[in-house]
Parts: sequence; C-alpha cells; structure tokens
Amino acid sequence: MIDVVNVWKSYKSGTRPVEALRGISCHIERGRFAFIVGPSGSGKSTLLYMLGAVDRPTKGEILVEGEDLVKMSESAQNDYRREKVGFIFQSFNLISNLSAIDNVLIPFLPRGVTAEQRERAVTLLTQVGLGDRLDHRPYQLSGGEQQRVAIARALVKQPVLVLADEPTGELDSKTGDEIYKILRTMQQAYQATLVVVTHDRRFITPRDLVLEIQDGHLIAGPTDALAPHCPSHPQAEPNPSAVKAGE
Repeated sequence: MIDVVNVWKSYKSGTRPVEALRGISCHIERGRFAFIVGPSGSGKSTLLYMLGAVDRPTKGEILVEGEDLVKMSESAQNDYRREKVGFIFQSFNLISNLSAIDNVLIPFLPRGVTAEQRERAVTLLTQVGLGDRLDHRPYQLSGGEQQRVAIARALVKQPVLVLADEPTGELDSKTGDEIYKILRTMQQAYQATLVVVTHDRRFITPRDLVLEIQDGHLIAGPTDALAPHCPSHPQAEPNPSAVKAGE
C-alpha cells in the first residue's frame, strides 16, 4: 500500500539548515491502523503531510499503491488528494456557515453533489451518531461532534488513505476516547488505511502499527512490529534499505 523509501526533508529556519527527516524508510500495508509518534519537532507531521502529497521530500520515494507521489505533477497530486485521501485535522476545519451535511459534502461541491453522494453523507453522519444533527452548524455542535463531522467528511470520498493529525488534540480525554472508538469502527467498516499522528500513546493497541520518529529518524516503539528490524540508534548517513513493518 504505502512504501516510504529513504526519505529526507531539509529546509532552512532563517539561515540555519534543518533536517526534518533523515532517511526514513517504512512500509504500511493496506487496511492498517497506523500511528506516527514521537516528541514535538521530531518530524511526525512532516511525514504525514508527505503521505498526503501536501509536501514533497528533499529526496527519496513515497509510493502509494505503486504510484510515486514525488514524481507526480502538481495537477496529478491535486487529483490524488481529491480522489484518494481523506484528511482529519486537530482543529476540525469545518466551514462555519455550512450545515453538518454540507461540511461532509465539501469535497463534491465544486463539481456538484449527486443524490448518491448526499445519501452516502447521510449514512456516514448517522454512523458517527449525528443522524439527528444533519442541519446543525458547527457552532451548534460540541467539539467531539465537530470532529465526528470531520471523520464523515474524510470518508465520504471512499478514500484509500485517511490521514489524521492529532485528531483528539483539542478534546477532553473522555471525548477523545469516543473519537478513537469511532475511528476504529469506521476504519474497519470501510477498510481504509488510517495513519494518525498523536502524542497520546494510550490510544495505541498491540495490534496497531507504530512508527516512532525521533530527531528525524525512524526508531522502534514499544508496541511496534518494526522493533526486530529497526536500528537501535539513529544513523548519520542515509539508509537506502526499506524497513518493512506490519507484515
């Protein structure tokens, strides 16, 4: 499904060069629930947004279903994001003057919404427990309800990949638990590959794939199937061999 091969990301902070990612290689199988964890500034979100073709690596390959995102034109990347990827953000990113159902249908609005797409949105909102709030605006919904709308929006395109960046970061712990229960239920129901960036390891189970990043390097995590294959110390030079996980 996803192969990240020797990916590096460099940028400048003022005049100072920064290596955000240093030779990251990993494999995520189709249909997995995967976590990217690590301290702040480790490169977690950088990797996540590269998987979504929002950013490009300085060097390396990122293949999703055999297509190299790095070699895609900007137009092809736009098509990839629109058709194959669903995004869930920490701050929900709902449009304040649209109803819950219209927020879910945002991916289809530029080309017009079909009856089938509207029916799918209603089904998704019902599945996340908002079947009686279809016409509510974001200000009429709690934080947890807004994130449920965002989950439905991420799935309405029937994407092959869903990327979530700290999806419970603005929620209390009880609501966060509810959101993860919904994420797991929906991920299993729709068989999407779900990759989540989080600081909160309490949501991780032994069956999940964990990609732990520290100082731009991929290292082993305590519940990680990568552990037997990962280097125990960061490498100073690029490592061209892909680390296989979850197989």
